[in-house]
Amino acid sequence: MKILIVNTLYPPDVMGGAEVSVSLLAEAFMRNGHQVAVVCLQEAGDVSIGNRNGIRTYRVQIDNAYWPFGQDRKPPPFERLRWHLRDTWNRPAAKRFGAILDAEKPDVVHTNNLTGFSVSLWAEAKRRNLRIVHTLRDYSLICKRSTLFSKGSTCEQRCLACTTMTMPHLYASRMVDAVVSNSQYVLDRHLKLGFFPDVSHRVIYNIADSSVRPGPPNSDADMTFGFIGRIEPEKGIDVVLKAVSLLPDSGWQLKIAGKGLEAYERELRGRYDNQRIKWLGFVKPTEFYSTVDVCLISSVWPEPLPRTLIESINAGRATICSTAGGIPEISHFSTSLGSYEPSDFHELAKLMKQAISEAPKWKKAFPPRPEFAASFTPEAVTRQYLDVYLAGTPNADGER
Repeated sequence: MKILIVNTLYPPDVMGGAEVSVSLLAEAFMRNGHQVAVVCLQEAGDVSIGNRNGIRTYRVQIDNAYWPFGQDRKPPPFERLRWHLRDTWNRPAAKRFGAILDAEKPDVVHTNNLTGFSVSLWAEAKRRNLRIVHTLRDYSLICKRSTLFSKGSTCEQRCLACTTMTMPHLYASRMVDAVVSNSQYVLDRHLKLGFFPDVSHRVIYNIADSSVRPGPPNSDADMTFGFIGRIEPEKGIDVVLKAVSLLPDSGWQLKIAGKGLEAYERELRGRYDNQRIKWLGFVKPTEFYSTVDVCLISSVWPEPLPRTLIESINAGRATICSTAGGIPEISHFSTSLGSYEPSDFHELAKLMKQAISEAPKWKKAFPPRPEFAASFTPEAVTRQYLDVYLAGTPNADGER
């Protein structure tokens, strides 16, 4: 089968879990004998065709005013507005994509995050009568911030700007033949707003990275808590640090892996100056999990399905999870001390104190359960996606 996968970014350009999940899926299909190509964005330059781990990759110049990914400085409001307006329906991006479709002639077009491309890509695939499968990995179709999170809390009601500027997305969603979500929470948020009417839908989890495997227990004497991810308010790092300030003076340490905006990170370091807090910067997941006992999945925004939780389970580490977004849907796969409402640092501190007092119970490896493998292995995930892809294959009478 010829599969063309589209995502805003693709490794080595990684801003979050979506890029990792998409690359793991593409490579799993390739190993199973399918022909796979990927289309993603790059900051500048003509279309470049390369090869990454056996996957043909088309890197297309972004057709917009600026490159919005990984910037330390936010552009002025007017520039951001102009960027989002163009991203509502980007004709130049669609034209570039149409040329790639004509060259690849895929059996199925599998789109993921489309920020920077726009949903105009669906029209190009539809015009060529190609089956379109879309995977929801964030909220960019219904929220211009892509997070449904503003001013420190989840957006229960969409603002007028998001409602207005995403209206073309609502109408365009009718062009999709099947929609997949990596969590039920994200799927429900879209369906309740009328997106993807009369479109078949299902939830398929992300592939667990096989490079992250259960390892021996951490050898540190103290109970070691771990936070890994971007250092930003949405990830709940300030909630973690508030909870840490309520812990006893001994018997624990906190390791923080990841980077964020320099000013924000510097402010946190100054406010929570404690020798038991270790700021590690960027660390490979395989190295990080072997040095911690309990992983803190602390998102306060409605995170669709945090890859850090999947990795924590795969690494055999116990967890303490917030109840934000899609986290509760898979937290039961982990060996968990408990969960807490997002931003409730008092309850988080209580659970961390429990871990410290019961250190021998939690300072060990917990191999993933069989039911975890049944949902997160490359074989399980690709099999489910193939079911979705092939649902649009013509039958003997030429009907779909």
